[in-house]
Amino acid sequence: MSDNSVTEYTAESPAREAWRMFRRNIPALAGVAMLAVIVGATLWGTFFYGGDPFEIVWAPHEAPGVEPAFPMGTDYLGRDIVAGMLTGGGPTLAVGLAAAAITMVIGISLGALAGYYGGWVDNLLMRVTEFFQVLPALLFAMVLVTLFSPSLLTIAMAIGVVSWPQTARLTRAEFLKIKELEYVTAARAIGARNKRIIWTVILPNAAPPLIVSATLTIGVAILFEAGLSFLGLGDPNVMSWGLMIGANRDYILDAWWPVTFPGLAIFFTVFAVSLIGDGLNDAFNPKLRER
Repeated sequence: MSDNSVTEYTAESPAREAWRMFRRNIPALAGVAMLAVIVGATLWGTFFYGGDPFEIVWAPHEAPGVEPAFPMGTDYLGRDIVAGMLTGGGPTLAVGLAAAAITMVIGISLGALAGYYGGWVDNLLMRVTEFFQVLPALLFAMVLVTLFSPSLLTIAMAIGVVSWPQTARLTRAEFLKIKELEYVTAARAIGARNKRIIWTVILPNAAPPLIVSATLTIGVAILFEAGLSFLGLGDPNVMSWGLMIGANRDYILDAWWPVTFPGLAIFFTVFAVSLIGDGLNDAFNPKLRER
């Protein structure tokens, strides 16, 4: 009598499967590489290149390549564009990350409460969400920054305050779907409190679409910061890409480079974040995983 061989099969976890799909997404990997180069340049570029972005070092509007010491030229005051690019990337990325974090905290908190409790709590929170959603986001952010004086913190908070409604609606939709599933009912049956069910049972299972939303929110926040700085509502004591564009916009017909280079930096940063977000969306999409 021969023993029957038993073949064991271990199903791949959703996280590992999503990571496997993400690694096969060439545009997403290109976005990761592009963002890594940008972040690396902002973190270590000033250490190797040096230079004060506010220091007048040469003649105004020196074209790129004319003076080897200033490969990207100078702006209308004679400041080094490269020094501004390397120094200004840090605040721009920091504001984007901070604003995205504030957006996700507000949106997830309100959306989770609305989706889990339902009833009058849902109605009240959704009316508040609709109120913020119909407000002109950029105009509202401008008012907040003006009231509390321009700084990186107030800009990040203003962007977060005006950007959370979409995240709240997404979180609410996920909670409405997940809270009726069997494992949530089982958690209630064993006496788990609502707080534990919301944050340790439902939220981890609703995380994939929220991670994608958080990634895309970073790109939107970077554009918001650039827009506010372009309008003169950024911190004048902190160099950023948006501040460079806003300070040199009146001279674009005479010198294109002080506006073009920071504009391209913003474009490629947002583009890289968008590629990563699309890759995460594809990786966490169960229909694509089945395919």
